[in-house]
Formats: sequence, structure tokens, C-alpha cells
Amino acid sequence: MPLTEIILTENVPGLGAEADLVKVRRGYARNYLLPHGKAHEVTPGTLRQLDALKQKRAEREARELNEAEELARRIGKARFVFTLETGETGKAFGSVTAQDIMNRIKNELGAEIDRHKIVLERPIKDTGEHEVTIKLHHDVTAQLVFQVKSAEEPRDRGAEADSAAADEPEKRKKHRFFHRKKEEKKETE
Repeated sequence: MPLTEIILTENVPGLGAEADLVKVRRGYARNYLLPHGKAHEVTPGTLRQLDALKQKRAEREARELNEAEELARRIGKARFVFTLETGETGKAFGSVTAQDIMNRIKNELGAEIDRHKIVLERPIKDTGEHEVTIKLHHDVTAQLVFQVKSAEEPRDRGAEADSAAADEPEKRKKHRFFHRKKEEKKETE
């Protein structure tokens, strides 16, 4: 297959970052990279612009590294508490997943991170203190320490059962009301 050499102008996953000189198939370059502005053909003029692209890449990488380090400091200071419903034997009905951790970081710290960057072998189902590693950048990782506690069961189960029983007849009434209404319509027809 014929290959062509191009200069990338932005980060393309699986191919390279800006200012990289890469060889790709002509069709890929002609139909996707060049029309979308993700690359330029190699010409004497674009080779002169290569230094500007390298500078842009260095600035972006430095900015991303600083942001990742700042976020790692904020995550290291944060302490979260997750509550799980547990049965009488202490077995948890739910679990703390990477999605839960991501949502808590987003709500508490205001930082968006990808859930795939949270290193969690399996969902956490037991109570106690846990530590999770978060890969923010290829050079920066953060350690998140959080507590998982059992949700306290209500002490007065009798009052809860009474309120549930009180709600149930209302539902039946509503159901009967709609049922009667349908029957009335059939009778009038």
C-alpha cells in the first residue's frame, strides 16, 4: 500500500501528537486527516512551521502536567465517606464503583476525570478505609483515601410499616378510581 508522510497538527489517538512526522496510508491522509485539519502535507513551508508546532506541544504538555499535579494535591487532601446499605449479617447490598468515585470527585472537587483512570480491580463491597490509585497523567498518580460505612437501619420499624400500610390503601383507591372510570365509559357507550 502506498504511504505518505504528513505532519500532525493536533493529537490523534493511536497515531501521535502535534509536530510528529508520521507515515500513513494515502487514503487515510487524503480522506480524514487533511480535510479535518489534523495534519499537513510535508512541504518546505510546513517544515518551517514545525518549530512552532513543537513549541505549542511543549506548552500544552507542561500545562497538562501542572493541572494534573494540582488535581493530585486536591485529591490527596480530600476525604470522602460512602454509605452502603447492609443486611443484618453485615453483607453489603451495593458497592462503590469507579463511576461512584468519579461522580463524587466531580461533585466535591469540581474536577472531571475519566472513570477508566481510576485503578479499581473490583467494586468495593466491604466497610472500612480504602485507598484507590488514580492515574491523572503518565507521570502523575494520586492516592484517594475514603471511608465506606454501613447505612444505619431505622430503629422504629413499626412506624415505618404503619406508614407503608397507610400508603397502600390510597394506591388501591386510585387504582380502583381509574378502573371504575373505564367501566363507566364502557357503560355509556
